[in-house]
Amino acid sequence: MEAIFAALEALQNSALPTALRLSDLAYPLVNAAHIVGLALLFGAIVALDLRLVGLWPSVPLEPLARTLLPVAIGGLTIAVLTGALLFSVHAVKYAGIGAFQLKLGLIAAGLLNALLLHRSAAWKSAIGQPGGALPIRLRAGALLSILLWGAVILCGRLIAYLA
Repeated sequence: MEAIFAALEALQNSALPTALRLSDLAYPLVNAAHIVGLALLFGAIVALDLRLVGLWPSVPLEPLARTLLPVAIGGLTIAVLTGALLFSVHAVKYAGIGAFQLKLGLIAAGLLNALLLHRSAAWKSAIGQPGGALPIRLRAGALLSILLWGAVILCGRLIAYLA
């Protein structure tokens, strides 16, 4: 445990986190970029998941997924990179907050859920369907996705209040 604490302390005292802490502009810009990344991720995922749950059955899934998945991946990339920078500024404090630990677990669960859904036979067969009801597995996975990513955002806000 001491080694983890020492590594976190070294991280937060390194050059980039120190510069972010000392800058009046850099930290708010990174924070804003984090919010943009979350908006891109959650907005794209929710639209796709709502289609999978059963909304807009006349909208073909394949072009929707082809459009929204890269947006979600881009948003995730921005959110992870900026989130790591935000974490590094107060690594010791944030690592000890339960909401932060839960957020990391929820992110892992959200990513695993997405991977399992998109590798499933149900997804592959649904992509080719022009409309209609989708398998319950896809519908349940999409609903779980909305809940997981919403919980990630909630934990992120809790971290801001608990820190």
